[in-house]
Amino acid sequence: MADVPPRRPRRSHRLRSVGDADLRLRHKVVHGYRRAYRMAGQGPALVLIHGIGDSSATWAELIPDLARTHTVVAPDLLGHGSSDKPRADYSVAAYANGVRDLLTSLDIESATLMGHSLGGGVAMQFAYQFPERTERLILVSAGGVGREVNPVLRAVSLPGAHLALAALRLPGMRLQVGLFAQLMKLLDTDLGQDAPELLTLVDALPDATSRSAFIRTLRAVVDWRGQAVTMLDRCYLTEGMPTMLLWGDRDSVVPVWHAYGAHEAMPGSRLEIFEGAGHFPFHSDPARFVALVEEFTGTTRPADWSREHWRELLRAGRPGTAAGHPDTARNRMVERGLKDASERSAT
Repeated sequence: MADVPPRRPRRSHRLRSVGDADLRLRHKVVHGYRRAYRMAGQGPALVLIHGIGDSSATWAELIPDLARTHTVVAPDLLGHGSSDKPRADYSVAAYANGVRDLLTSLDIESATLMGHSLGGGVAMQFAYQFPERTERLILVSAGGVGREVNPVLRAVSLPGAHLALAALRLPGMRLQVGLFAQLMKLLDTDLGQDAPELLTLVDALPDATSRSAFIRTLRAVVDWRGQAVTMLDRCYLTEGMPTMLLWGDRDSVVPVWHAYGAHEAMPGSRLEIFEGAGHFPFHSDPARFVALVEEFTGTTRPADWSREHWRELLRAGRPGTAAGHPDTARNRMVERGLKDASERSAT
């Protein structure tokens, strides 16, 4: 089978304003489940994948600007937002399949994937499962790299989490949680940087069905020891895939050293750190965030995938694992993550 000729970056020189009507939620039924999504703009496809407990609304401030040069698709993942919340498979691989099926139903064959937190893990898994449909990767405070994660999420993965989350809906509890969040912010803690956004996640779980979907999703990727899945052992497969990592240096959910580890493990990747930002750098500095995304997508070629290249990468294996040659590019933090990867998997 002959290689597919390289695809040149596609730019839209026509800037089109996006109104409120373009940002409205739309719905499609896929496999019998209603999937909510937002879609706006014209040009190369850019898919925005939110994090756990969140929804496409988290991207609302960015979509109008990004839609000037892209066809932006921002889904509510199954079990989140306005999408259905069945008793279903909420694994990272299942989410990647769901994104593929939604894009196929929208006649989008390939796209740049931008994922935040859990969505970053979904984006990486999508690129692993469907490299021929992935043009670029933009990973924002992404999960699926190291084991470390906020202790609160580890606690919610334990038995009894349903009762604990239900207790947050009791009268007065929202006020107490809000006061604690304000205290963390006044003390200038890393957790305080993310307090407003984390409070919205609590508000996004109003009923038992939402809480159940949240817990099932969390337990698919986190246990009492931390993150239970990884893509670090397969990051070498991103060679030739334009990849950019965006991270806040005060991330209280996924520590910033994960960004450096992923950057070292992904050949040719680009790393941008947002100083003073927490887990949501696109909320902290949306102007810089949009500028970086537009510059990255406008100056890089879409990935030129071929079966032969994929086969060669797999046969060569992860750098440092073949023929006993050490991998000097990785630092000790990455090596620790690779050791953990022996008992964790994203598939």
